[in-house]
Amino acid sequence: MSNLLYTIAVILVILWALGFFVYSAGSLIHLLLVIAVIAILFRLIKGRGI
Repeated sequence: MSNLLYTIAVILVILWALGFFVYSAGSLIHLLLVIAVIAILFRLIKGRGI
């Protein structure tokens, strides 16, 4: 499950970067970045507990 979260976070960061540099889609791109950061933080916090 944690690998899935990490994969989703990486994909969201890549999509954010592409959207940021290729075209401007408003707040949707920044929402993707926030979701990716939350997923990475969740994985780090959950990984330390194990």
